[in-house]
Amino acid sequence: MITRREMLLASGGIVIAGGTLTSSRATAEEAKQLVYHSTSPNNAEPELADLVQSWITPTKHFYVRSHAPNPTIDPDAFELKVEGMVNRPAKLSLKNLERFKNHSTTATLTCAGNRRSEYNAEGKVGGVQWKSGAIGNATWQGISLADVLKEAEVTPDAKHVWFEGLDEIEKGGGIIPFGGSIPIAKAMIDSGPAAPLLANGMNGAPLTADHGFPLRTLVPGYIGARSVKWLGRIVVSDRPSPNHYVATAYKLVKNTDPIEWAESGPIYRYPINAAICTPKADSQLAVGEIDLTGYVLPTGRPGTTVKKVLISADHGKRWTEATMVGKDREFCWQLWSAKVKVTAATKRLMVRALDSSGGFMPYRVPWNAKGYLQNSWYKMPVQVN
Repeated sequence: MITRREMLLASGGIVIAGGTLTSSRATAEEAKQLVYHSTSPNNAEPELADLVQSWITPTKHFYVRSHAPNPTIDPDAFELKVEGMVNRPAKLSLKNLERFKNHSTTATLTCAGNRRSEYNAEGKVGGVQWKSGAIGNATWQGISLADVLKEAEVTPDAKHVWFEGLDEIEKGGGIIPFGGSIPIAKAMIDSGPAAPLLANGMNGAPLTADHGFPLRTLVPGYIGARSVKWLGRIVVSDRPSPNHYVATAYKLVKNTDPIEWAESGPIYRYPINAAICTPKADSQLAVGEIDLTGYVLPTGRPGTTVKKVLISADHGKRWTEATMVGKDREFCWQLWSAKVKVTAATKRLMVRALDSSGGFMPYRVPWNAKGYLQNSWYKMPVQVN
């Protein structure tokens, strides 16, 4: 676990008599590395060419997803509340959290809305108009969520664990925090790559404000919305969280029918997905062999890895298998490269992928009202001279 002092130094904290001042803003250098869809709240993704420079995504190239402005948090006053169906509720300072065993895990986070903008060809969807960059692979440092829950003595009839952030979101005429929820079975995994973390470090440095300083959850295999930033409260319960971002948002629904919303369950695991990162869409290409690079993420199911990535330059008549680059691990993406021949008849490049659990990218994904889980064949227009 990153120590409190390291967190203060890296976040721009200045220790003063009687307290601490911290900066909640991203540096100007960090901001220049991303393409912003909005500010306050910050929602941004990297250029795709930057995204595939390395298997571990540098923090400066990691997408940012927020529903409210970054909260200003005083590390000295910070407390994590652990409540609900536990015998020993607790309020844990950052210093208290340093008592727990350190853990580190490498896992990919991806927004459920990654590639959302592609749905607009069929029907307009709201929300952040993500292209293909709302994804990144990082090494996370922190402590085991299960260790904290074990110390709190979870009662036998508990079924879900809720997370609440310290952000303040204007919703329905009031102010709410961003919330997440995961099944207790997932929360109590205490070792291995599937184990959720209470993370305070990212790629060997303290979390930045955009990524949840000073504490966040990290839930491998689940959509990014379940890895709650600026974590302030954990509640153990016998049901999923009633928070808007569990009970209403992040569900696959076709329309605004309240019955459909109520009956639909929350999204947990992400599906297999892949994209071309170089060359850019609408690039001018010469007839002949070209180099392609991209990423592929297997389904967020334990033990699942990439089986193959296939690319076509002739509308699916012939497929070229890509070469995998980097490490092959569950809950992590792989980068890929390929050489493909294009002709004057090539209008677009297409990518599809398969994983070891049987997951595959379909030709088309049914439209949904929120634009979630777009993982159809990746189709990128190009111009061949």
